[in-house]
Amino acid sequence: MPSNPATPELTLITKANCHLCTAARDVVVGVAAELGLAWNEKSIDHEPALAARFAEEIPVVLVDGVQRDFWTIDPDRLRRILRQAMDGGTGAP
Repeated sequence: MPSNPATPELTLITKANCHLCTAARDVVVGVAAELGLAWNEKSIDHEPALAARFAEEIPVVLVDGVQRDFWTIDPDRLRRILRQAMDGGTGAP
């Protein structure tokens, strides 16, 4: 019998005044809603460590803390990655 599906942690990293971030947010909102997942958003404007790591790649999508996409977020790719994570296919504990 299969165990309960995993709930991946979905994070969008953005910055202010970023048109790509607006488009990425729309994708994340839609895919997360479709799959029944919560998500969170962090801004490099308020977190210097994130700015140091991701400043040239904004927006960035993380799934379970792993960078999975940046700049233009592909909804089909995000959906596939999240479904794989929900099925336990990431190899993460």
